[in-house]
Amino acid sequence: MKSFLDQDFLLRSRVARALYHEWARFMPIFDYHCHLPPQDIAEDRRFANMTRLWLEGDHYKWRALRTNGVAERWITGEASDEEKFMAWARTVPATVRNPLYHWTHMELLNPFGVSEILNEESGARIYQHCNGLLQQDRFSVRGLLRHFKVKVVCTTDDPGDDLEHHRRIRASGFEVRVLPTFRPDKGMAVEDPALFNTWVDRLGMAAGLEIRDYDSYLQALDRRHQFFHDAGCRLSDHGLEEPYAEEGTEAEVRSAFARIRGGKPLEAGETRKFKSALLHEFALMDHRRGWTQQLHFGALRNNNTRMLKRLGPDTGFDSIGDFEMARPLARFLNRLDREDRLPRTILYNLNPRDNELFATLIGNFQGGEVPGKLQYGSGWWFLDQKQGMIAQMNALSNMGLLSRFVGMLTDSRSFLSYSRHEYFRRILCNLLGADVENGELPEDMALLGNMVQDICFRNAARYFAIAL
Repeated sequence: MKSFLDQDFLLRSRVARALYHEWARFMPIFDYHCHLPPQDIAEDRRFANMTRLWLEGDHYKWRALRTNGVAERWITGEASDEEKFMAWARTVPATVRNPLYHWTHMELLNPFGVSEILNEESGARIYQHCNGLLQQDRFSVRGLLRHFKVKVVCTTDDPGDDLEHHRRIRASGFEVRVLPTFRPDKGMAVEDPALFNTWVDRLGMAAGLEIRDYDSYLQALDRRHQFFHDAGCRLSDHGLEEPYAEEGTEAEVRSAFARIRGGKPLEAGETRKFKSALLHEFALMDHRRGWTQQLHFGALRNNNTRMLKRLGPDTGFDSIGDFEMARPLARFLNRLDREDRLPRTILYNLNPRDNELFATLIGNFQGGEVPGKLQYGSGWWFLDQKQGMIAQMNALSNMGLLSRFVGMLTDSRSFLSYSRHEYFRRILCNLLGADVENGELPEDMALLGNMVQDICFRNAARYFAIAL
């Protein structure tokens, strides 16, 4: 019987093992989308214990704990760090066949060297062992990034952020490039005029501009876009329920902005036209400065209003939505392409029903400017598990060119989540190895090995306009 999590984990054929161990294993990481806090990198944070490193802010684990009947006291509440860790240790056996079972043990094995299964009996022992290692220099934030061979980290940052932590990182001479990503979601969140206006005022202060109307609003956003560019940013990111591509006149959009600034809510049609106009403007900024836009679609957020009020957003109460994608997304991309101002674009779907839709849609707007100018992004959020990754790569293989894929991202708040790149690479190698074993691909290790290395790192290094 095959042992769990040995060196050939997920590698079911001779070719898969060769591809991983000889070609993929040692490739560096280009993490072009994550939610790691830049302050932790600037300060080279040392975590007091495993709970702070492993469970703090991880809503994947929080959802599993709640599903296992654990009270909030032991998740985000007043319980001690050790009590929270033990609550997770007791929950891990219940996560069998959930990707958390794999990730948990992969993250214990690398970098902590723990091969023991985590459960209630082993929990205290593992907690103390790992806590002891956390006192060593190699387990600081920067030590962990070095350990995982990370070359580039692109964080997620609000346009109003001063990027002070990024400046400190750059000034320190840290060899890993840590760059901001422009995430203007709050600039489109007009459903609550009071919150929106508070954000606009903050934006104006950051831009050194009084925002009186829609034109000055765009000017302030563009100033911040340039500010981010000067700080090394080359990517934007948008978290959207659905694509916005409603036609509206300039007068309608200006009127909608004036209405919001006056504290008055918009009608549904006005909201869609405003968001459509603004999303188009963001894409034009990205094109003008040679950036890549990332568009994440399909999350139904903050479903539990009671817990939203108690804990705030991004605490584990989001799910997959079922929004219209094809027609509005095609209109959005087509308008930019028609104007010859379509930037490099990565599309991510959260609903697996949209896999083939996204994989075929990108093919409509490719061109000679750059290989794989439009990318079908890796399995995201609820889909960044084994079956989700396989389904995404199969759709891309069948409808486009897997060989041009820019590969995996971390999309996490945890510095241990780089194990997900190993997970992805093993799955990729196993997928190709199976094709060779089935006689569907030649056993050309140079062809397949170089393709694997491209997907693991080199495609991203070439695709994003970021000097290494």
